[in-house]
Amino acid sequence: MVALLLVLLLALILFGVGFAVKALWWVAIVVLVLWALGFVFRSADSAGTRGRWYRW
Repeated sequence: MVALLLVLLLALILFGVGFAVKALWWVAIVVLVLWALGFVFRSADSAGTRGRWYRW
């Protein structure tokens, strides 16, 4: 009985970790797309000026 509960708990933990990792991949893709769009639009806006895409 205890072994069955441990196996079910392990399956639940692994399912949760897998879901979190997949969700984090989607978040990373969205952030990458937003960063790329910001890079493209900022370089197009400042074509006549210094043209830096960073703010340091």
